[in-house]
Amino acid sequence: MEALLVSAGVVALAEIGDKTQLLAFILAARFKKPWPIIAGILCATLVNHGLAGALGAWITSVLSPEILRWVLGLSFIGMAVWTMIPDKIEEEETQVAKRVGVFTATLVTFFLAEMGDKTQIATVAMAAHYPNPLMVVAGTTIGMLIADVPAVFVGDRLAAKIPMKLVHSIAAAIFAALGIATLLGAGAKLGF
Repeated sequence: MEALLVSAGVVALAEIGDKTQLLAFILAARFKKPWPIIAGILCATLVNHGLAGALGAWITSVLSPEILRWVLGLSFIGMAVWTMIPDKIEEEETQVAKRVGVFTATLVTFFLAEMGDKTQIATVAMAAHYPNPLMVVAGTTIGMLIADVPAVFVGDRLAAKIPMKLVHSIAAAIFAALGIATLLGAGAKLGF
């Protein structure tokens, strides 16, 4: 249960102000069709984070526990730093919806926007850190929905009221704490 809750909380915080949340704002403002956008976010996240979770689980099978501890600890600390850098979204990421429909556009643009994004990298790291990658993927998907569904419904009005720097600082602190705990051997009882 810890894997689910930590993954959901960390990704929900990290997603605030992230380019995929900005994409949700833009798609909602442009198309005013929340349900196909939310369905696209859900499907894209499940596929993207499912692949990331599988990669994280695979990493644990090929790295020794000592190397894995260092890779994970430094990855979490790197995520802490990356979280403090706000994302911007490219206009062309939203243009595809004019050709293929709102659901497909959301599915494709969210999937592509998540490739190499901090929440995908966090999913890989947490799936390698926790013994149950399925719970991590469920948690990161829930975290994405916690951050992005309100963005779809309230759009830019909500974004202006959220203290982004504070939220990013909290997410960065959580990533840093996970990194330090991992480097200090907090996962030793789990085999890494």
